[in-house]
Amino acid sequence: MPVDSPHDLPLVISSLPPTRQQRVAASAAAIILLVIAMLVAPFAHLQLARIDVFVPVLQTVLSLVDLLTAILLFAQYAIQPHRALLAVGSAYIFSGAMAFLQTLTFPGGYGPAGVIGDGNNSPAWFFVLWHTTFPLCIMAYAFLKDEKPTSRIAPAKSLAMTICGVVAAIVVLAWLVTANVALLPPFYTGSITQQTRFGNQINIALCLLGAITLAVLFVRRRTILDLWLMVTLLAWIPNFLVAAVASSVRFSLGWYAARGFALVASSLLLSVLLTETALLYSRLASALTMLRRERGNRLMSIDAATAAIAHEIRSPLASIPLNVEAARLQLGMEPPDLANVDVILQDIEAASLRVNATISSVRELFKGSGTVTTTIHVEAVALQVLRLLEHELQLHKIQVAANFFTPGHYVHADPTQVQQVILNLVKNAIEAMSPASGRRELTLSSRSERGSALLIVQDTGPGVAPADQERIFEPFFTTRPNGMGLGLAVCRTLLERAGGKLALARSGPEGSIFEVRLPLAQNESSASKHDPGRDLA
Repeated sequence: MPVDSPHDLPLVISSLPPTRQQRVAASAAAIILLVIAMLVAPFAHLQLARIDVFVPVLQTVLSLVDLLTAILLFAQYAIQPHRALLAVGSAYIFSGAMAFLQTLTFPGGYGPAGVIGDGNNSPAWFFVLWHTTFPLCIMAYAFLKDEKPTSRIAPAKSLAMTICGVVAAIVVLAWLVTANVALLPPFYTGSITQQTRFGNQINIALCLLGAITLAVLFVRRRTILDLWLMVTLLAWIPNFLVAAVASSVRFSLGWYAARGFALVASSLLLSVLLTETALLYSRLASALTMLRRERGNRLMSIDAATAAIAHEIRSPLASIPLNVEAARLQLGMEPPDLANVDVILQDIEAASLRVNATISSVRELFKGSGTVTTTIHVEAVALQVLRLLEHELQLHKIQVAANFFTPGHYVHADPTQVQQVILNLVKNAIEAMSPASGRRELTLSSRSERGSALLIVQDTGPGVAPADQERIFEPFFTTRPNGMGLGLAVCRTLLERAGGKLALARSGPEGSIFEVRLPLAQNESSASKHDPGRDLA
């Protein structure tokens, strides 16, 4: 099924931009890896005991981690069919397969001279293939990631073709470096611990390839996936530096540390995928629970209200035509019984008054239902709305600026109703900016003006047409195809009950500015002692 717009894409890490917390976490991980590498570097040449089980245990785990990561990435491709995800998923298949094949060829691993290969140079060539195919696939991902999703080939067929192609490439490359390794330049001569000069040069080349891929991905970074792929590539670099500069021997401290970096690099993205999947599932479950609860409460309320209204109105309305018929009969008598007619007319009048009273009572019921006024911090309510809509703002790539007055304004109103008003204005701004191809900026600011707190919501959408600007607050008037035309009308009514006002200050091709005005609370000093939302940091 084709995706019509990038805004219709599901909430997966390959389409979501990173939050500030995620950027901080990635930066912290990168700094920790670099610090550990710097601490190990001076002692990297120290030769340690040969532990034959180290490589098979570590790299078997590494292979499983990479293959699990590839499965999760391909699962995301099934949700969002984008060729870039096939590229990065292929990178992890190559990584897991090459790591396991190198383990089979490593001397002392699963056999004294390995299970396949020559036991000397085959492991080194698998290492080269491992760290060549992975960055090349990541580079392909970097260039494909901004491409629009396509539906020319079914996702299942594309996935199957990609996996078959990767497996075929792995088989051919494995045959080349095992059965025909004698035709390739050697990495080790005689000793399995000392590299040749060619081996050092290859490690430098692999380091440069990783650095170039990291630079390309950094320039084209957009999403959470980009962020953690950069950390993964950064984690691989000490592996090459240790082999090329600090130590050129197997089973040294640097060699063991480099394998540890390899395991960390492979585990990073899997950890992020599992964490983000759990978080998204948690948010989805909470949202569904709230929607079901809200729907159930709404249906119960509507059913009870309509039943009560129907009962209260149906009885007097049913009595009116009967009384009218009785009055006609009395008037048709000779002589007319005017006394009974007068009684009947009084009954009709009472029935009509009862219907009117019922309608008025219903209006009063809904007018004051659920209103709990208290002293609130209007900026804190606005920040809460931004947190509620954080993922929607990220998905639509809208930059948000909150330029609030400090220490903030306190107003006396219903916090739920004020939140509903701000939420409606922000969602309207998001919908207004969604089709726009230019800059998308949402600005919330506040100031005080003539004893009132003024909250300003500004967007960079196409604006409201001049002919519609006077009507947008009218009930059932809407400029959207699926709109009901009640949002702004309800928001204005809610603010007017609190003594405030909602107005469209300006609208044009550069965007719209809505102003929420609420009277300042008289006891601001006491409110600041009790309001938990006074900190805007």
